[in-house]
Amino acid sequence: MRRVLAVHFAPCALFVAGVLALVRAGSFSGGSDWAAVWPQSPSETLGTLVTIAFCAALLGLLLQPFQVRAVRVLEGYWDRWSLTARLAGMLVRVQRRRWQALRRRADQPPAGEAELRVGADAHRRLAAHPPVEVLLPTALGNALRAGELSAGERYGLTTLTSWPRIFLQVSDRMAEVLRSTRDALDSAVNLCWAFLALTGMGVVALYDDPSAWWWCGACLVLAAVSYKGAVIVAQAYSGLMHLVYDLHRFDLLDALHYPLPEDRESEEAVFAELSDEFDGNRRRGRSYGHVSGPGRKDATEN
Repeated sequence: MRRVLAVHFAPCALFVAGVLALVRAGSFSGGSDWAAVWPQSPSETLGTLVTIAFCAALLGLLLQPFQVRAVRVLEGYWDRWSLTARLAGMLVRVQRRRWQALRRRADQPPAGEAELRVGADAHRRLAAHPPVEVLLPTALGNALRAGELSAGERYGLTTLTSWPRIFLQVSDRMAEVLRSTRDALDSAVNLCWAFLALTGMGVVALYDDPSAWWWCGACLVLAAVSYKGAVIVAQAYSGLMHLVYDLHRFDLLDALHYPLPEDRESEEAVFAELSDEFDGNRRRGRSYGHVSGPGRKDATEN
């Protein structure tokens, strides 16, 4: 219920309330009378609230299946159409220049206390970015990709294919933290879309009323704030992905009934083979380690 209210209902209610305000103010038919926005009687107030709640609930249900797509568009996966693909290429070049500037700042020998702090900040910001050759056009995309391409790879696992499996093995506390962080990310993304949609509605309704153009400016500022919040939460979510592999990678082997590796070298080999299996390249001859009671049986050959 909390996710439904925060992620879907609240942004949709905000959008519906904004559109209703424009309609009641008469913005689509000329000059805006903002005093007419507020209901004049209790019954009118109740009717307005019921209308907003009903329309927001219906809109939330319609848009819920597109939640992943809403995030991916803001991440910068724009290669489906030629126009957006060209825009993505331009923004990726901008991201690469920023990455290279951060790298130069991080590698610069510190000449004093201020330079030392600047270098440390550059190292921290670089850690929240993926490698330069796989940068995405947007800050949100790069924040999420930093986790998607490194969380499991440190141990030989491919994150994108192993994440759905290892997520089901996490502890209840970790699962709650992950769900809460993901809900915050989706909520910020949906708020960003709601404010962008209200900006578009404002352009349509207020193009001939310059005195009310503050509406579009305010919505754009709020959309930018929501987007920045989404980037911050995405960086936290990527950090949590790293923690999941640190703490629960062996739980994944237990769930698959595979014996645990004896050292780091064999661990990387086991996880590399496991990633191949997740990609559909199944190998023969793998041994299983089935659990019986509190102890583990000796491995038996498959």
